[in-house]
Amino acid sequence: MSQPGQTYMVTTTTAARTPVFNDFELGCVTARAIAARRAEFTVLCWVLMPDHFHAPVELNEGSLSQAMGGLKARTASAVNRVRGTRAPVWARAFHDRALRHDDDMLQVARYLICNPLRAGLVRSVREYPFWDAVWVGR
Repeated sequence: MSQPGQTYMVTTTTAARTPVFNDFELGCVTARAIAARRAEFTVLCWVLMPDHFHAPVELNEGSLSQAMGGLKARTASAVNRVRGTRAPVWARAFHDRALRHDDDMLQVARYLICNPLRAGLVRSVREYPFWDAVWVGR
């Protein structure tokens, strides 16, 4: 059972693992929706890959299922406005793992943010547009 104050690593894939976010415009609208502040949880860092999304999130209120359902609904709505469709964007489920208090969050963030590099999408994480972290200065 999810608990407010707990940090979770969440991963969700696109419907049928379709590389939706290879489309730069769709990646941009989704990134804006992810970055928007919300009451139910705080996104500590995130990376949006062509066919999936990873983020450690700190639950503020409600359940993790409710929070992820809301995030997936908002991002799917943004994507479908651009595409002019009502097609599913995300797979129905998501994977989560509670992070322990002694997990090194900066190490977790670095690992996630390097996903595009490991996948061969870019030669430097600086080249990849779809990630952010609360530790990065604005």
